[in-house]
Amino acid sequence: MTTTERGVPAETSTPVPAPVTPLTEPADGLPDVVATEGAFARVVEAFAAGSGPVAADAERASGYRYGQATYLVQVRRAGAGTALIDPIGVPDLSPLGAAVGDAEFVLHAASQDLPGFAEHGLRPARVFDTELAARLLGMERVGLAAVVAEVLGLGLAKEHSAVDWSTRPLPEDWLRYAALDVEVLVELRDRLAERLEAAGKSEWAAQEFEAVRTAAPPAPRVDPWRRTSGMHVLRNPRQVAAVRAMWIARDASAQARDISPGRVLPDRAIVAAAKAMPKTAGQLVALPEFAGKGTKRRAAYWQKAIDEARALPEAELPSVRGPRTDGPPPPRTWGDRDPTAARRLTAARELVTALSAELNVPVENLLQPDALRRLCWSPPAPADAAAITEFLRGRGARQWQVKLLAGGLERAFAEAAREQV
Repeated sequence: MTTTERGVPAETSTPVPAPVTPLTEPADGLPDVVATEGAFARVVEAFAAGSGPVAADAERASGYRYGQATYLVQVRRAGAGTALIDPIGVPDLSPLGAAVGDAEFVLHAASQDLPGFAEHGLRPARVFDTELAARLLGMERVGLAAVVAEVLGLGLAKEHSAVDWSTRPLPEDWLRYAALDVEVLVELRDRLAERLEAAGKSEWAAQEFEAVRTAAPPAPRVDPWRRTSGMHVLRNPRQVAAVRAMWIARDASAQARDISPGRVLPDRAIVAAAKAMPKTAGQLVALPEFAGKGTKRRAAYWQKAIDEARALPEAELPSVRGPRTDGPPPPRTWGDRDPTAARRLTAARELVTALSAELNVPVENLLQPDALRRLCWSPPAPADAAAITEFLRGRGARQWQVKLLAGGLERAFAEAAREQV
């Protein structure tokens, strides 16, 4: 096997894909949904007697319900089989965690499921993330079905991935889909672990998995209403205030009704109303985006939000540009505002891009783009490898990342400073 200049085995060329064998039925049959404490106690006993890692997955009702609540938990372990647990009927899953002790949990895209597990008292002691493993191995497609097909030659159907998992009772074909999602996770984990070891990336993966497992909940977004799709066309602060008022009104309604905000009122309707700034509910429902029966019925509610925005004093209007942040300005402005910082960013990006190609790891997995921008805009002084390491670790970079990058970034920054002279 050939190696890179850094002693990391180079990935060989992508093999010709093998024929995919569809997975249609769980190997042990489709289990009943566990929705009572008695049934859950039997699952706990079985998993305590099982062995090896625990394959785990969760289903939510994104796009249907408000928030990211978990509506089904799937787990599988050798000697215990597969369990489909309804966390509405069994909200406390901590006994399952206690039963398996420090067993490794195998998940795909663990960052999506671990917060929901924690809400139900399930906190794995160790994690193997098959999506992260696939990224570190440079796989072009990292969705579960794609990775299973490439690594195991098996086909997972994904037609139920975006259904309303809050539905009760859950249809049998949905449950079959959910059971199959954990059917081959442990085998997939073993094969990916072999590839990581062969590529010299096992330690990188271990650090990434632990970072995901121990990650703190994300901080609340500043002005989340600014993520309203399409509002970039608005240039008037009063119109922006209308978006804010309608977004807040929609969010309150969605939360009270436990419905996804987009189903209460689409973003395009909010933007259309803000652009038109109607003065009456009649004018509001004349807009095509408010022609639906349900939207018309609540027209007075939305018009009240618009009226509130219209009545705001000028001093209380939100900025069109957005709130001040502690981050650097957009990179496109760096050339005029700080040419040296712009050169640092260019050199740093070239370094990361070259390493990405050499190591077959996506750029964003080598280093978070936000951390790189912050470092280039306000580097420590002196900007030596030790100080850069400390800076990046403070932004959440892992040891393997800073070990690969700190020295190169020191040299890149020094070269950018010399070019100024």
